[in-house]
Amino acid sequence: MEGFSSFKREEIFTEMKKTELDILVVGGGITGAGISLDAVTRGLKVAVVEMQDFAAGTSSRSTKLVHGGLRYLKQFEVKMVAEVGKERAIVYENGPHVTTPEWMMLPFHKGGTFGPFSTNIGLRVYDYLAGVKKVERRKMFKPEEALRREPLIKSEGLRGAGYYVEYKTDDARLTIEVMKRAVEKGASAINYAKVVDFIYNENNKLIGTVVEDQITGDQHSIYAKKIINACGPWVDGLRKLDGSNRGKHLHLTKGVHLVFPNTVFPLQQAIYFDTPDGRMVFAIPRDQKTYVGTTDTTYEGDITHPTMTKEDRDYIIHAINYMFPSLGVTADDVESSWAGLRPLIAEEGKGPSEISRKDEIFISNSGLISMAGGKLTGYRKMAQEAVDTVVEQLKEELGILYSKSDTEKLPISGGDVGGSTGFTKYKKEKVKEGLALGISEESALTLVQRYGSNVETVFEIYQNRKQDAEIENIDPVVFAQLCYGIENELVYKPVDFFVRRTGALFFAIDWVKDYKTPVIDYMAKVLHWNEEQKQQYTEELDKLLCEAVTPVE
Repeated sequence: MEGFSSFKREEIFTEMKKTELDILVVGGGITGAGISLDAVTRGLKVAVVEMQDFAAGTSSRSTKLVHGGLRYLKQFEVKMVAEVGKERAIVYENGPHVTTPEWMMLPFHKGGTFGPFSTNIGLRVYDYLAGVKKVERRKMFKPEEALRREPLIKSEGLRGAGYYVEYKTDDARLTIEVMKRAVEKGASAINYAKVVDFIYNENNKLIGTVVEDQITGDQHSIYAKKIINACGPWVDGLRKLDGSNRGKHLHLTKGVHLVFPNTVFPLQQAIYFDTPDGRMVFAIPRDQKTYVGTTDTTYEGDITHPTMTKEDRDYIIHAINYMFPSLGVTADDVESSWAGLRPLIAEEGKGPSEISRKDEIFISNSGLISMAGGKLTGYRKMAQEAVDTVVEQLKEELGILYSKSDTEKLPISGGDVGGSTGFTKYKKEKVKEGLALGISEESALTLVQRYGSNVETVFEIYQNRKQDAEIENIDPVVFAQLCYGIENELVYKPVDFFVRRTGALFFAIDWVKDYKTPVIDYMAKVLHWNEEQKQQYTEELDKLLCEAVTPVE
């Protein structure tokens, strides 16, 4: 896809500058991606700039669930549970390759947060509010059945378990696929492009931005009728640049997840469980690993680089050993980890876990539209709300009429597989094709699940460039993904490939170590890095590899 290729960065900037944009979206996480897709499908001319890589912030560091918000029932967020519950089904149907149903067990123990009665009622209300389909409605288990399904859970004081469906996702790939679909529909998007200043007219109304290419240092003036601040944790920073950071503001909290190999933590069944201090934590099997999280603590450090501390790690390990006492997990067992930030809207007198996950729109005197709060599952509705605001303004100011949102039944990139039902058949067919090309069944399945209907392009690269892969000393399956990433997903740095496009730093850290050197060598060659860039990008990856295992004090 030419409009999303790292070989075409200059052309993308040129396109943004020469187009009379209706909307410039600042921020390339799930919110910015969703806004760009919603807007472009209504006929607006849209561009997106992201100062890091797409999904580099919160959108690659969540619990990786498109979930219905069961936990929000405890806070009586009835409307939110109803809305996000319905939205997750839409997210699933539009991109079944990046989202999969996952049965979750919620064990309840004597003295715990949930009991048999409250769990049964809670899950029944959840089923109703979230519009859960019949085959996925809650079940209730006696202690014996709960232990049969997951023998590792604490048996002492076990009173039974609730059983319900959550939706597991790859948050970064979901973001990339939404962004790619927006680009396929006509939007322009570029990563490593930071807004360093705003441009105003004589009435102090916002008409553009000065964007600095973080790779070359070049600055570009990009003009648009409306500018949307979708910067997640950086929302207040952009409001400050606009001189409008007044009134409500963000409260950032940090969430840490730990990853363990199956040999250490052989979890068979996803579990949502009580911690000793009354919070709830997820333990989820994925890719022959188990990941556990999350913490929820106020954060005031470097927004660009949140890290796991010893306290974060020990808190999760303590929670694991409380619910899975036979494991005896220690810090030495941690294979990888990640830390992410939640941009919540501050509420006086409330602790991090109590603050609402609702989203809000702030409009400054200059016209800057800022989208704050919200959550991964509700990205499409948030986007619709933001674009509705713009459309209303353009109607009032210029008399321009645009259509209503049309993304409810629009597959994201890679999602052209006939919905969740069609994907089952599609997957079988494509795995068969992969086998015929000489790809192992496991690798073919991973590729189809990762790229959906775009796997055909990956297969083409695999088939046609095996010789190149051999010359570069890279496994042809890895090479096909790398080339696809550079040419179709704006991969420019090693961390883009190893963290956001493959998730390997979190779930296959040894794979990263094995391919790090040849991948970096190839990228340096084709993207024409100088020695300083090569060293800098290598150090950036090495730092993340180290921090994934070692807490920062």
